[in-house]
Amino acid sequence: MRTASGPRSGRPTVFSRALGAALLLLIFTAIIFLPVTLPSCRDGASSSSQAVKKDKLLISRVKRDLFRETITLNGKILPINIVYLDALEGGRVDKIFVEVGAMVKPGDPILQMTNTNLLMDIMFRESELFQQSNNLRNTRLSMEQYKLQLNQQLSDIENRLQQQRRVYERYKELEKDSLISRHEYELAKDQYEYLVKQKDLTVESQKSELKFRQAQIEALEESLSRMQANLDIVKQRQENLTLVAPVSGQLTSLTVSIGESVSPGARLGQVDQWDLFKVRTSVDERYIAQVKMRDSGEFDFAGQTYEVDVRKIYPEVQDGKFEVDLEFVAEHPPGLKRGQSLQIRLDLVDSLESLLLTKGEFSRSSGNKWIYVLDETEKSAVKRRIRTGRETAQYFEVLEGLAEGEAVIVSSYESFKNRDRLTLR
Repeated sequence: MRTASGPRSGRPTVFSRALGAALLLLIFTAIIFLPVTLPSCRDGASSSSQAVKKDKLLISRVKRDLFRETITLNGKILPINIVYLDALEGGRVDKIFVEVGAMVKPGDPILQMTNTNLLMDIMFRESELFQQSNNLRNTRLSMEQYKLQLNQQLSDIENRLQQQRRVYERYKELEKDSLISRHEYELAKDQYEYLVKQKDLTVESQKSELKFRQAQIEALEESLSRMQANLDIVKQRQENLTLVAPVSGQLTSLTVSIGESVSPGARLGQVDQWDLFKVRTSVDERYIAQVKMRDSGEFDFAGQTYEVDVRKIYPEVQDGKFEVDLEFVAEHPPGLKRGQSLQIRLDLVDSLESLLLTKGEFSRSSGNKWIYVLDETEKSAVKRRIRTGRETAQYFEVLEGLAEGEAVIVSSYESFKNRDRLTLR
């Protein structure tokens, strides 16, 4: 027989179970949908922020300065000056006085040639010069003889004029006293005036003739001078048949043999001046706008460092490279030999300033694509995208993303977990 209290005792058990399930569901929902505060963000930072100690960081400022890039080049030692020996005249090689490798001084004969046509030309010009010299001498003699004739002729006229002047003056006095006829007086006067005019005409004629003959002599003298100058030139050509050393140095090349015919302008050899050296190197064509005269460089030799600078730039580009000559700034290293190779560290300096960013470990993590930039208070740093260009051993060239004077973190980013913001403390 059931009692009334049985069913009443089971109802609280079902209700309590339902209430417990609801509480569990509510807690599970809260765990899933409500945000959880991380211990590292107690200061209010977001999940992409991280607090770091400022004294553990390496901070640098972006600066504006000339971009100095150092490139390494392979150069070869050459003499400071190479003098090429060319044939000024053609001919046949008769004698060779020195061998390749010998040291020579200015004026030392190297080889001698003969040229039969040139010898015949000299003889012909000497004959012409002799003939022209005789013509000049004969013309001068003829002029002297003519002067003597003119003087004699003028002397005769002056003598007759003087006699006729006395007759004229005497007749003039007699005619006043009517001691002679008027006709006799006029004849004496006419004769006197005629002789005066004849003397004047003779003097003018003599001047013209002397002027003409003097012009002939001057023309002959000028022609003789030209012929003498031409003969001197031809004789100089004969002297050029002997090839001499123009400078002191070493005869490093001689390309002809005895009996060989040589054309004018042919390259016969070269003399290298070894009292000074230079370095010739090839540079990649991408640096052609950066390499400038007086750019400085250095190299190590026998445990010492020596300075060089750019003295000549060859603008012609071959196989993607152009050549540059460098000379030593101070002393030459002892023991250098022709053709010896050197490694030159050449500094290239832009003419315009660039933004420069100090190199650091940050580039390992960011690949130079972003960097942490400090704000004005320097209490936080924000990730910012950047773009860099050229680089040196110390700096990156900044193309985009940074401004002059901004402070950036250049130490390692390995512990930052790619956070968007850093809080510095």
